[in-house]
Amino acid sequence: MKTPSANLRERQREETRQQILRAVGHQLETRSLEDLSFAEIAEDAGVGERTVYRHFPTKEALLGAFWAWMQTEAFGRNEPPKIQRSDRRLREAITAPRDSLRPMRILLATDAWEPQVNGVVRTLTRVVSELQAMGHVVEVIHPGQFKTFPLPTYAEIKVAIGVYEPVQERFKAFEPEAIHIATEGPIGLAARRICVEWKLPFTTSYHTRFPEYVSARLPLPLAAGYAYMKWFHKPSGRLLVATPTMREELTRHGFRNISAWSRGVDTDQFHPRREDEPDIFEGLARPIFLNVGRVAVEKNIEAFVALDLPGTKVVVGPGPQLDELKAKYPNVVFKGPKSGADLAAHYACADVFVFPSLTDTFGLVILEAMAAGTPVAAYPAPGPIDLIPGSGAGVLALTATEGLREACLQCLDLDRGRVRAFAETFSWRACAEDFVRNLQPYPEAEKTRFWRRLRRLARVRRKGTEVA
Repeated sequence: MKTPSANLRERQREETRQQILRAVGHQLETRSLEDLSFAEIAEDAGVGERTVYRHFPTKEALLGAFWAWMQTEAFGRNEPPKIQRSDRRLREAITAPRDSLRPMRILLATDAWEPQVNGVVRTLTRVVSELQAMGHVVEVIHPGQFKTFPLPTYAEIKVAIGVYEPVQERFKAFEPEAIHIATEGPIGLAARRICVEWKLPFTTSYHTRFPEYVSARLPLPLAAGYAYMKWFHKPSGRLLVATPTMREELTRHGFRNISAWSRGVDTDQFHPRREDEPDIFEGLARPIFLNVGRVAVEKNIEAFVALDLPGTKVVVGPGPQLDELKAKYPNVVFKGPKSGADLAAHYACADVFVFPSLTDTFGLVILEAMAAGTPVAAYPAPGPIDLIPGSGAGVLALTATEGLREACLQCLDLDRGRVRAFAETFSWRACAEDFVRNLQPYPEAEKTRFWRRLRRLARVRRKGTEVA
């Protein structure tokens, strides 16, 4: 049993750690990550510089802790060998024309994976399936392979811990030709560190407008979140984003090497209601206005459930805000999480799909609803603003705060056949082919030489250990 004094020391240590991380956020209001100074962080936190180093001996450790702290606060309120080579020659080889159809060994590092249910996971799992069908060998590094802890009040999101050395071993065992880092969490950080230290080319993707999430929940400016994101993606050969609007937005924030990577939809699973299929909303007043997604503050669900609309409002999905909204809006039907054919039936039987989010980068549920023939009403945010105008498949609100009710009512007059036809122009195979074209594979000669040298170094180390 711990003594009271031991508990007090632990509490004081944690309070000091929080002071330092808050100071990092304050510093990022006026400077970039590259300009962060341990001395100025210490002064801001009201502690000695040696105290900062004792908690975070390197800038990498400090930034990793800052990222994890932002996630937790937002959602819950042996050195490796360094291989030297000519960077210019390597860049030329990477960007040289190549056969995009040649099967490759592709490593995907992600902090979002099954059993999480969200658009990022659906995108990654479908793309991996398509890549394998195209003949590529894919290795996925995900949280299910490590010890994890759930984010406070957000148990669906599991954060991996102690990942650096295991991820390093996965790199060595798989010997990838191309590497993609999909998320900016602990696994993504470990993969990024390995790629930077070993000078391995890699790509990244931007799935979540995390700076906006953080800024909505914490007294931290957008600049702090964007400073971290910009630092994380800076060494990436290409940063993949879902829409032109997101590309323009990130460009304004100083990101570079941005490429478009659109999404797909399974038009067999999500389809219009057939005559022999029951109405899943039978007994509810029509029209049915539906929302599907995580019931959380960043999804702006309350902007939908608070609308004065005829008929019935239905929300499908789990999330930390579910109980609060159930109590506050008793006339709204909350159906909890749905999947597979049951989820597809909810889309197909609804009259209008309502997407109030302002922080998504695409909104995969938009395409799923359209594939079911259900028109979409949304705010003019990244994703909807790229998909809906001119499509005949939905209506945008007048502004990011007004006009959603009018957009919902206008959707009732749209042709559901035309909505379905628009969704049929998107496919997962095209999405996967786009992903492959954007990869930065290791040139064959460099790849072979690097992994051979790494294996030789490992054998020498093992022999040295045995002799000792």
